[in-house]
Amino acid sequence: MSGFIVVKVGGSLYDLPDLGVRLRRFLGELDAGRIAVVPGGGITADAIRSFDAVHRLGEESSHWLALRTLTVNAHFLAGFLPNYTVAADIRQPRVLLDAFEFVKQDETRPDPIPHIWDATSDCVAAQLAWRGDADQLVLLKSRAWPGGDWLQAADEGVVDRLFPSYAKRLGSTAIRVVCLRGPAEASG
Repeated sequence: MSGFIVVKVGGSLYDLPDLGVRLRRFLGELDAGRIAVVPGGGITADAIRSFDAVHRLGEESSHWLALRTLTVNAHFLAGFLPNYTVAADIRQPRVLLDAFEFVKQDETRPDPIPHIWDATSDCVAAQLAWRGDADQLVLLKSRAWPGGDWLQAADEGVVDRLFPSYAKRLGSTAIRVVCLRGPAEASG
């Protein structure tokens, strides 16, 4: 049994009619003492991007508003995962990350997440894995691993622009990209 696994659920998966079934199946197959699920932004974060484009909110304000959408999305995912609690405390055995509270607390530590659009929920998941010394980080996505390295994955939009630097700092933590829309899975 692994000690701690971080699972990021890509916001692009939120339109899957059977998301709850797929997510419960995937999480049920993990062998871990603790699992933290990090919600992606999806259409709720995209609304903040639109507000920023129209009203020029700026990356600082947009950063904090987008993090709040991740917390909303955690409550959305909680409807599928009754054994998980929405919280910033990752010491619990099964947690849906309250990303706003986690990042707010993380601001007091060295190397917090930058307040820019290039740092998305992929970086939040990687930061959590790094801070929590996770054994594994799993990125559930709508697309399969493109092959190559993390820079190529970022160029192809599979992970965010800053994720390659976060992946590097994770060191021995295993990182997997899993296409939850289909059977394709690979690691980087």
